[in-house]
Amino acid sequence: MVELAAVAVALWATLADPDPGRVWIDCVLGWTLLTLAWIDCTDFLLPDVLTLPLLLAGLTLTLVRDPEALTDHCLATLVGYLSFQGLALAYRRLRGRDGLGGGDAKLIAAAGAWCGLAALPFVVLGSALLGVLAALGLAFGGRSMTSTTQIPFGPCIALAFWLAWLHGGQVDALIDWFGRP
Repeated sequence: MVELAAVAVALWATLADPDPGRVWIDCVLGWTLLTLAWIDCTDFLLPDVLTLPLLLAGLTLTLVRDPEALTDHCLATLVGYLSFQGLALAYRRLRGRDGLGGGDAKLIAAAGAWCGLAALPFVVLGSALLGVLAALGLAFGGRSMTSTTQIPFGPCIALAFWLAWLHGGQVDALIDWFGRP
């Protein structure tokens, strides 16, 4: 199943990106996100050995391809990480247990590094909506859902991140349509 998903990532990247020089970058990102999603589904873990290099790769790619955007992407990295860490801390204090893992904050920070500040709200909203859909899918599939049921959030972040990266131009057009501040 993972092998087929990896082929699908390559096909999707090839079809979605008109720049043939960027398709390999798209594929490596997609395969890394697929790996992270798979690990989180099986082990409820987003390992630093993948999330941190992914974050650094996003900032390095920004520096090489669009150096003027580096400040924006660094800010997005910081905002993404701190917002998820803050949310995790607030949840822990309110509920007395963890609700978000540290890997989730690092993965959202990596999304900020790759996609920038303007795309970050779409990644967060997309992740949340995908998480709700995953919970509904499990509930309709017969799984007992309680307030303590664990659902891996990494796959939700990974898919929203992937969509924002591949279809970021559409996100920018949507922002322009609603008007930039």
